[in-house]
Amino acid sequence: MSLTEREMIERWVRTWKEVGPELELMRLREVRDEDTALSLELLAPAFEQALRAGGPEAGSGLVEMQRYFAKLRG
Repeated sequence: MSLTEREMIERWVRTWKEVGPELELMRLREVRDEDTALSLELLAPAFEQALRAGGPEAGSGLVEMQRYFAKLRG
């Protein structure tokens, strides 16, 4: 039996309604139990490498995006 697109969406919504609260409890437990200091210590080398490799962008990219739009307009 093949489900219609609507039936598939309804099934998806029901599934998320059923498991959503349990997933939220799991997320809260993970956040509560996380060792933030250890996480920062473990991530620090990757962060430092990213800064050495490229450094922060000078801007948001908005000016460059506007330049591309201007080229597309002709």
